[in-house]
Amino acid sequence: MKKVRTRFAPSPTGYMHIGNLRTALYEYLIAKHNHGDFILRIEDTDQNRLVEGSLEIIYDTLKQVGLEYDEGPNKSGPYGPYIQSERLGIYADYAQQLVALKGAHYCFCDEESIAKQREDAEQLGIPFKFIDPCHDLSDEEIALNLAQKKPYVIRQTIVQDGEITHYHDEVYGDIDVPKEDLDESILLKSDGYPTYNFCNVIDDHLMEISHVVRGNEYLSSTPKYNLIYDSFGWERPIYVHCPPVMKDAHHKLSKRNGDASFQDLIQKGYLSEAVVNYIVLLGWSPETNQEIFSLEELVHAFNPDRISKAPAIFDIEKLRWMNGVYLRNKTEDEFYQLVLPYLNQSIHRECDLIEVAKILHPRVDVLGDIPEMVDFIDELPEYDTTMFFHKKMKTNRENSLLALNAAIETLQPLADFKNYDLVQQLIKALPEKLEVKNGVVFWPIRTALAGKQFTPGGALELPLILGKEDE
Repeated sequence: MKKVRTRFAPSPTGYMHIGNLRTALYEYLIAKHNHGDFILRIEDTDQNRLVEGSLEIIYDTLKQVGLEYDEGPNKSGPYGPYIQSERLGIYADYAQQLVALKGAHYCFCDEESIAKQREDAEQLGIPFKFIDPCHDLSDEEIALNLAQKKPYVIRQTIVQDGEITHYHDEVYGDIDVPKEDLDESILLKSDGYPTYNFCNVIDDHLMEISHVVRGNEYLSSTPKYNLIYDSFGWERPIYVHCPPVMKDAHHKLSKRNGDASFQDLIQKGYLSEAVVNYIVLLGWSPETNQEIFSLEELVHAFNPDRISKAPAIFDIEKLRWMNGVYLRNKTEDEFYQLVLPYLNQSIHRECDLIEVAKILHPRVDVLGDIPEMVDFIDELPEYDTTMFFHKKMKTNRENSLLALNAAIETLQPLADFKNYDLVQQLIKALPEKLEVKNGVVFWPIRTALAGKQFTPGGALELPLILGKEDE
């Protein structure tokens, strides 16, 4: 069997979008599940869209999520170079070969003639598809134009012979597209740079890519790529087109619309391993009910047959839940190291940060929530005393005062609160002593110490964090 080789081919145009990272993940898993190679290739031929620093973002993101590539720009391999702008001579040579094979042709049309056709189509109310008059040029006319250095592009040649183009996709099955629906795209621009429609085919063939994984928006243009493969007599790759990642039922997830990128999620306090685990499930389902996977487990379990045709909805609440699972699965020391930067940022008074971390451990879902969760430690916020009165806890003015006075009377004799077990035992004994439910005692204590309804820990933990001096 041919060795499985997949490639992640991002354009360095900004942050790593969730959909792009999912594509990289699926490509990695397909390769590694089949003991194959995962290649990184940078598609930077659209020079107008390049964003400074984007290459570093690509490298850092793949490293952060554990998608180690076997070949790439900074990892030598037999099929380099792996940056397309360094391969321009290769594309020019193959473009000339494709012209000789009648799979492409020179087009000397200027923008005005193309705009005129577009305007005519709009007036007629029909979809625009450029009809290239350069098809009718003789070899002599082409040679004369080239000799005169007349600007040109190389366009794909698609013979309108009424035939249907056919290919198979691993997710969407058999796809049939009439040739008359295909437009003759530019393959090589006048500046010598290739378009995506051309260079990805050339590179995929030369790099022996066996599986091409990409979004389903390319389903309709894949027949054009296949015609290029066929013109050269090359074997087509196996196609895996993935459903889109959606913000909701009607809108795609898009950084352009302010939706989170991978970098945004990390900055908000999500763990990279939780993000990877979550996004693999955006369009793919395992054969079991398992939801929490390590990358190694995913390599073993992943099968592209389980990719759905249906769009996947990005559910931030599901990601929060999953991130919380990952945080709670950390050891106490691992968790402490993760939260320490957030605690140092948020707490400036002397405080037992290890104890704060222990209290946070079972309660926090996203690290970015920590500053708001612990802000009361530095300074008690202003709050309305009606917060003491909680319907569910059955607290009112009278029993809240009773509980607080009893707590002061019980804890005041202690020299400090360093004996955590003793402090908690004394507080736990108060409800029975006052002959009330736990909430009648614990809720007023939490409110008095934190000035907040929601805190990491309650009456039993907050005294240990704050210490006696503040009590």
